[in-house]
Amino acid sequence: MRALAALSRFVGNTFAYWVLIFAVVAFLEPGWFIGLKSAIVPLLGLVMFGMGLTLKLDDFAEVARHPWRVALGVVAHFVIMPGVAWLLCQAFHLPPEIAVGVILVGCCPSGTSSNVMTWLARGDLALSVAIAAVTTLLAWSILQVVLLPIVLGVLAQRVLGDRVRHAVEVLPLVSVVSIVIIVAAVVAASQAKIAESGLLIMAVVMLHNSFGYLLGYFTGRVFKLPLAQRKSLALEVGMQNSGLGAALASAHFSPLAAVPSALFSVWHNISGALLSTYFRRMSEKEDRRVLENTPQT
Repeated sequence: MRALAALSRFVGNTFAYWVLIFAVVAFLEPGWFIGLKSAIVPLLGLVMFGMGLTLKLDDFAEVARHPWRVALGVVAHFVIMPGVAWLLCQAFHLPPEIAVGVILVGCCPSGTSSNVMTWLARGDLALSVAIAAVTTLLAWSILQVVLLPIVLGVLAQRVLGDRVRHAVEVLPLVSVVSIVIIVAAVVAASQAKIAESGLLIMAVVMLHNSFGYLLGYFTGRVFKLPLAQRKSLALEVGMQNSGLGAALASAHFSPLAAVPSALFSVWHNISGALLSTYFRRMSEKEDRRVLENTPQT
C-alpha cells in the first residue's frame, strides 16, 4: 500500500506531463482513443466521488459563513470571460461566425473539470464546487456528474471515517489516470477540427483561457483571499463548460461557430493540468516556508 501511495504522489506531482504526452499521442493517433469518449462522464463521476471522500461538512460550513466569496467567483466568471471574449474578437477582427462562437463559450458556466483541477492544485474544493454549482444554476448535468458523486463521497467519508484513508492516498493516481483518458478522448474526437481550424482560432482560445486564469487569480488577490481560494477563483473563472457552448453553437448558429468551443474543450484541460501542477508546487513551497518560520520546541 505504501508503494501504491508513493506512486500516486509521483503521478499527482507530474500530472501535467502525462496530460501533455497523451494529448499529443491522441492528436497523432486519434483512432487509439476515439472509443473512450463514452467513458468521459463515468470517469468524471468517479473522480468527483473520490474528491468527496476528502471533503467534510465543515468545509462547506466555512463556505456558507462567507457567501460573498461564492458571489465574487460567480460575478468574476460572468464579467471576465464574456468581456475578454468580446475584446479578443475586436482585437483580432474575427469573422462573425467565429466571433459568435468565441463569445458564446465565454458566456458558458464553469467547466466540470475545474473542480478536479482545483483539488489537484490543493485549492479550496468546497468553494470551487459552490461556484460551479451556482454558475450552472444547478442544471441537471452538474447534479448528475458533479454534485451527486461529491455528496455520496462526503457521506461515505462521514460514515466510514478513518477507514477511507487508504483510498484517499491513491486518489491522485485514480484522478490523473481518469483525466488523462478524458483529455485523450476529447483530443481524438476533436482532432479534425484542431487540424483544420488554423492558428488564429487556437491563439484566441489560448489567450481567452489564459486571461481567465490570470484575472480570476488577480480578483482573489485584490479581495485579499487566501492562496487556496485564489487558486479556486482562477480555475473556476478560466475553465468553461465548452461542451455546452459547442452544443448551443451547433444548434443555433453553424458548425464553424462550434469550433472555438471544441478547441476550448481540448485546451482548457491541458492548460488546467499545467496550472494545477504549478499551483500544487506553490502549496508545497508555502508549507516549507511556514515550517521554516515555525519556532522549534
